[in-house]
Amino acid sequence: MKAHVSSILLGVQDLARSKAFYTEGLGWKIKDDYGVSVFFEPDGGTLVGFYGREGLAGQVGTSAEGSGFSGLVLTYVVRSEARVDEVVAEAEKAGATILKAAGALPWGGYGGTFADLDGYIWSISYSPKGADQPYAE
Repeated sequence: MKAHVSSILLGVQDLARSKAFYTEGLGWKIKDDYGVSVFFEPDGGTLVGFYGREGLAGQVGTSAEGSGFSGLVLTYVVRSEARVDEVVAEAEKAGATILKAAGALPWGGYGGTFADLDGYIWSISYSPKGADQPYAE
């Protein structure tokens, strides 16, 4: 198996609410909407989609119940500190919970963290070190 993720599928409590958060709040564009799931334009990155939490849990053979930190953090690397601030502000305006305000990071970068409406954690970051980073924009 290669170190590659073909798509990221997140189980959400309320598909319409999550869809509005990402499209209206963060400006994502819908690629395919199947009613029970929705996929967004990947913009050169990994395909991201949502599926009802109960249905997705059943599909993969596990319980939909869960709480606390799942151990999963989605990262979004940008090209400036100002863009980190903009993305975190967009997310907060859309209803996200800011977990860590944007600021200097211990490893020398700059970043902030928020949780979306279903608690999925996004780390928005920038580092002046290295030109070969997996920039999202």
